[in-house]
Amino acid sequence: MRLVADAMLGRLAKWLRVLGYDTLYWRGDDAGLVRLAVAEGRLVLTRDTRLPPHLPPGQTLFIESDHYDKQLRQVIDRLGWPTRTGHRCLRCNLLLEAADKAKLRGRVPEFVWLRHDKFARCPGCLRIYWEGTHFQRMTEVVHLLCA
Repeated sequence: MRLVADAMLGRLAKWLRVLGYDTLYWRGDDAGLVRLAVAEGRLVLTRDTRLPPHLPPGQTLFIESDHYDKQLRQVIDRLGWPTRTGHRCLRCNLLLEAADKAKLRGRVPEFVWLRHDKFARCPGCLRIYWEGTHFQRMTEVVHLLCA
């Protein structure tokens, strides 16, 4: 399922990317959001009650809560758990690519380079990822939020 979160749901969009959902974060006008959603077949996540009537039936999920943990729970209840987590860039939503450790020396902190063997890179923003304590904490948070 491909998603697009409106401007009120930036934190939710990031957490959905953590889970592996293809989630764009839209900060433009409503007309552009509607065009994007229709053109790409994306489910629109919104808290704007004026937006759903401008989209085809079933292409909107009205997010009920102001709290990201409850928002995340609502999306998971509707869509289910994704099959793969931790494979999208949290910044730009692109799929991560495996990165050669040898080429990353000097681009990540030395202690990270020494302790980890598996790295990924975003082909768009070139951000580098590894499964350190931050990834473990995010995974724990998701499981606690969604238990």
